Amino acid sequence: MSTTAIKNLAKKTFFSLMTEQLANQDPTKPVDNDQMVAQMTSFSMAEGIEQLNSKFSDFATSMTSNQALQASSLIGQQVLLQGDVGHVAAQGQGVSGVVIAEKSIRDLEITIENEIGEVVKTIDVGTQKPGNVEFNWDGTDASGYPVPAGNYVVRAQGDVDGESVVVPTAINRHVDSVSLAASNQGIILNLDGDVSVTLKDVIQIGGY
Repeated sequence: MSTTAIKNLAKKTFFSLMTEQLANQDPTKPVDNDQMVAQMTSFSMAEGIEQLNSKFSDFATSMTSNQALQASSLIGQQVLLQGDVGHVAAQGQGVSGVVIAEKSIRDLEITIENEIGEVVKTIDVGTQKPGNVEFNWDGTDASGYPVPAGNYVVRAQGDVDGESVVVPTAINRHVDSVSLAASNQGIILNLDGDVSVTLKDVIQIGGY
């Protein structure tokens, strides 16, 4: 039986019972008006709540669909994520991002390490003011040869207030696809290198 049929049956049953109650009431003790109003109000409130829940469910479904549609526009784009792992999808490609400098940094140096911890490239950036310091590694090693595809760790280190410190980085990653999470995580971005993140983890869309 459909939901609509059940609702109609519930209404019909309620009014049939009310009519039967009125027809068989004791003439000397008629049903109290307040009691009648209370019964009808309770029925109306229950029906109203049911309709509200149905409309809210439809609204939530519509919102989720709209979010998925908007997120689908990110496919093929770069998104900036805080972290130190970049992915070279194919030989000849590189990794870009920013060094997040809260203070001025002297002798800033960026090293690129492969998956077994070997340093394949060192980039001297020099002295930098506070802010996001852009970098772009072209995907070649110290001898200028293209590195193989895979994950690479980007480390930034420099002199801050006379001390050598490791500086946080953010890496651009390519969005391969998007999906809806089964829980309350919302939109999931599936990145190159088989990595998935939530949309709220994205610092910037489009990269540097």
